[in-house]
Amino acid sequence: MKYYSTNGKAPIATLEKAVVKGLAEDRGLYMPQEIKKLPKVFFDNIQDMKFQDIAYNVASAFFGEDVDQDALQDIVFDTLSFDCPVQKVTDSIYTLELFHGPTLAFKDVGARFMARLLQYFIRQEGTQEQVNVLVATSGDTGSAVANGFLGVDGIHVYVLYPKGKVSPIQECQFTTLGKNITAIEVDGVFDDCQALVKSAFMDDELNRHMKLTSANSINVARFLPQAFYYFNAYARMKALGKADNLVMCVPSGNFGNICAALFGHEMGLPVKRFIAANNANDIFYKYLQTGKYEPKPSVQTLANAMDVGDPSNFARIYDLYGKSHERISSLIGGATYTDDEIRQTMRQCYSQTGYILDPHGACGYQALADGLQTGEVGVFCETAHPAKFKEKVDEILGIDVEIPARLKAFMEGEKQSVSMTKDFADFKNYLMRV
Repeated sequence: MKYYSTNGKAPIATLEKAVVKGLAEDRGLYMPQEIKKLPKVFFDNIQDMKFQDIAYNVASAFFGEDVDQDALQDIVFDTLSFDCPVQKVTDSIYTLELFHGPTLAFKDVGARFMARLLQYFIRQEGTQEQVNVLVATSGDTGSAVANGFLGVDGIHVYVLYPKGKVSPIQECQFTTLGKNITAIEVDGVFDDCQALVKSAFMDDELNRHMKLTSANSINVARFLPQAFYYFNAYARMKALGKADNLVMCVPSGNFGNICAALFGHEMGLPVKRFIAANNANDIFYKYLQTGKYEPKPSVQTLANAMDVGDPSNFARIYDLYGKSHERISSLIGGATYTDDEIRQTMRQCYSQTGYILDPHGACGYQALADGLQTGEVGVFCETAHPAKFKEKVDEILGIDVEIPARLKAFMEGEKQSVSMTKDFADFKNYLMRV
């Protein structure tokens, strides 16, 4: 499979180059030249398949031409050592719980898969040169990538995060690890962190000094495996007899997760339509209304992992549908919620159903409650365990959310981070010295 850039000015790339480079030379995002349809028999029998087997079939369509089949199966099965169940919340609304991985967040699958795939290519090359992974995070990406790559030979990870704008538990998950993980605390917002990463890729001197790649959803190996979730959701809903007129709702920040879902749809996944649920950072929602994409500085909200003012993966969605606002808006709906509305949703859902939403999942749940049509059944992604936002959830719901043992272990570690301004010159100077 070959990959082209959304900006259309970079050379066509192999999968290996797309994974190792992360970002194309023209600052575009890599896209596969072809999206293969999965056979009808796969969907006919999907309800009887295990998550790992479903994922392997999807991964083979994405990566099978470029990765040895036995190695690919090992990567998939190592990545998916857990399940992602569907839970009923109301008669017409179900949740896909994506927080059963090592860091209790949906990004665990993409991060671990990319770590194993990158290691596979390093071993194929037989090179001794260290690969340096740069990743900007507004919350869960940093913890998922740091833990997915922890201890992987030949790879060092630099996690850039906005000072004071991630939850304390999230911060503990990537600042206490040490080893081949370095946390960089940027005095700015997520968009500043993302800008530093993109500028680093474009700096010739820095790229001669060290081999760089990214583990943000700009990397095809990070976002594509998230499609596994949506095939599994369809399988579980089909087993319940609820797969007809299925609507998938995805809380969206940088739009990597919903982009993976849309790729799944292009592969034949029988989902009727999608909803992108936003917090107050409503750039995509406004695009759906007006046809104009107008990025702006992000604003800080309760749902901090979605605080993105210029979502990178919009470029992929725009390209996937031929830059057609009509095609995009006919398949994808939008919703946007203020902090007060998020709080109200969390309280209502808990009092009426007993289900504990985190602030991001609350956006997804409310978007379905507001947007489902007669005869439709909705599944929203609960992207992280509510304990990762314990202070907020406890205060809003008046409860004491139990912290899982895995999170408690992170909280007992000592913070190790490097302070950084949002000036690229400072970041470059730091990397040139390592």
